Amino acid sequence: MSSGKAKAGGPRWTQTWLTGARSAGADLGDPGERLGLPAGGSGAVASYGRRLVGLFVDWGLSLLVASLLARSLGWDPSQRSMWTLVVFAIQAWLLTALLGTTIGKRLCGIHVARLDGKPVGLGWSLVRTLLLVLVVPALIWDRDYRGLHDRAANTVVVNI
Repeated sequence: MSSGKAKAGGPRWTQTWLTGARSAGADLGDPGERLGLPAGGSGAVASYGRRLVGLFVDWGLSLLVASLLARSLGWDPSQRSMWTLVVFAIQAWLLTALLGTTIGKRLCGIHVARLDGKPVGLGWSLVRTLLLVLVVPALIWDRDYRGLHDRAANTVVVNI
């Protein structure tokens, strides 16, 4: 039975799977390096923290709009919950397609960009948003911090 202590010169067995491939000695490069993006500053891949804050701001605004609609139209709480998701999806779809950013992303200083430099557009933004509201594709990331919804739409979230 192993004590879990490191052998001379090697990492503990937990370090290779708890802290990722880098601790095992794999050189993955910086996020966005494979895509030709800078390592930092404007145009660099946005961090997880900024993305999450932007998502929470967008969700909060959607919740506020759905609550106002529910109050004025007399909806019950279950209807309000569904309409929160609908409002979130509509604002994410349209704002990303037309401006490349949502209100939350803009406040966090990030935006969505296509890898080929073209505007995201209504079609790709719709694909990205539909996958985003399914949640699971957004939780599966690659080493460039792109979720499945970004990969499907050929987009990346970058710093402004």
